[in-house]
Amino acid sequence: MKILLTGGTGNLSYAVTELAASRGFRVSVLNRGLNRSRPLPDGVRVLGADLGDRSAVKAVVADEHFDAVIQFRAFTAADVENDIAIFGDRINQYILISSASVYQKPPVHYRITESTPLDNQFWEYSRGKIACEYRAMQAYQDQRFPVTIVRPSYTYDCTWIPAAVGGRDYTVTNRMRHGKPIIVHGDGQSLWTMTHASDFAVGLLGLVGNQQALGESFHITSDEVLTWDQIYQAIGDAAGVRPRLVHIASERIGRLAPDWLAFLLGDKACTMVFDNSKIKRAVPEFRARVSFAAGVRRSMAWFDEDESRKQVNREVDAMIDRIIAADRLTVSEPG
Repeated sequence: MKILLTGGTGNLSYAVTELAASRGFRVSVLNRGLNRSRPLPDGVRVLGADLGDRSAVKAVVADEHFDAVIQFRAFTAADVENDIAIFGDRINQYILISSASVYQKPPVHYRITESTPLDNQFWEYSRGKIACEYRAMQAYQDQRFPVTIVRPSYTYDCTWIPAAVGGRDYTVTNRMRHGKPIIVHGDGQSLWTMTHASDFAVGLLGLVGNQQALGESFHITSDEVLTWDQIYQAIGDAAGVRPRLVHIASERIGRLAPDWLAFLLGDKACTMVFDNSKIKRAVPEFRARVSFAAGVRRSMAWFDEDESRKQVNREVDAMIDRIIAADRLTVSEPG
């Protein structure tokens, strides 16, 4: 099986690249070959081109045919349009990586299936992904462009310590380890799903070459459901500390930090529990095996083994301090 991944070195795509290479796929990655923090597995080929340069991409795939192209880097309908023009007659399958944030916000039902309406008025990123999906499905209907849509939710690998407020680097953990409070949006009781990239990769690769997946959409997530308080407690446990939690309404956070409002109201503030029946029917081997407690311990170990990885975003750190000071809420100590 010959596959091409756009990117191939990111949070989601690196796990897919690793697993595909270990299973004997002939793997190529399409990127500019810059800023790779981790080496690619042996045998993986790099096609060097700027994804935004259609002529450059055409040039590097001019004589190629792929069983599947997995597109991680499409954010607008124009990006998909480019892919249709470039890969239309060169592939057997086009797997578009969308986002579970495309689902209706706020949801009318807590349990999300692939038939949940696509509607997010809060977050431009999600609306861009919806536009990508619509364009790809239009091409499937009009010209049988062989699309499969995949919607990950919050998916992380060992290089991320995922948080809703504070980013995915070491900033939140640094605050925890220095006894500083962290922000939890809302009352901390909304339900959320964290998925390890190694589990996501199993589901995704199981769709490669699956003819029944053409023209279909799938979300691929863990079945483990946690409150945000439990998520931060698990991060604290992995860090060896008891986190100090400050609960602040998402709208209040957004008034003080407007850039954060969209991804809170358009994603993190909503209860999101996913029904994974469809992906399990299509890929019987798929089961999310990495609990968040186990996964975040892997992430903490990755950061702890090299001090240079412990990057703190000082601007975000200062903003968290300002929001907490402005809100004048009592810090709650989980017991």
